[in-house]
Amino acid sequence: MPDIPANPMPATAAFEAAAPAAAHSGPLDPTTVRRLKAALRAEALARRAALTPEARREAATALVAGIDALDLRPGARIATFHPIRDEIDPRPMAMVLHDRGFRLALPALIDSATMVFRAWAPGEALLPGTFGLSEPSVAADVVAPDVVLVPLAAFDRRGNRLGYGKGYYDRALARLDQAAPPGPRAIGLAFSVQEAVEIPAESHDRPLDAVLTEAGLRRLDGTLPA
Repeated sequence: MPDIPANPMPATAAFEAAAPAAAHSGPLDPTTVRRLKAALRAEALARRAALTPEARREAATALVAGIDALDLRPGARIATFHPIRDEIDPRPMAMVLHDRGFRLALPALIDSATMVFRAWAPGEALLPGTFGLSEPSVAADVVAPDVVLVPLAAFDRRGNRLGYGKGYYDRALARLDQAAPPGPRAIGLAFSVQEAVEIPAESHDRPLDAVLTEAGLRRLDGTLPA
């Protein structure tokens, strides 16, 4: 297992500067929520960026070892992703999932607000997309995944997730939830250093069902940290 701290990280100076003293005594106003999210996102991404190449390689291998813990239905459709920036790398995991008979898909942006999932298998050509995404051909079928493996900037133990602020996954998951309730399982893939003590949630935020890190699977029970 790579030498990555597993404890959730509290907010530092940036978080404290964004939050009024009464932040935890009642509902936060939208402006404060946005500032808190921005501070937490920046801090988690800085911790992620500081990881060594060796820790990243070992974490990608650890994701493969975590597949059995996901309790996937045989033949299920799994939406994965190709890493951008310095995200954890799920490509070795995707290869093993494909070899075990799972059907795969990748995200694709079809306009400035809408993301879908297109069928894909390892070895099939990918096209450069918006924000550095690698996307299947537009001729590939749009599919409804049973499980969505979700990239993220930060997460907490209640299942709250921070992405990069564009809301693509929240909207895509909400659409899938509405089309066929209860919708797909959403499992975050991340390094353990991306965990935060608490992330403020808004009405449009779709919580995760679990998070898989190099330290193993975290099932999220919706309770606040002790």
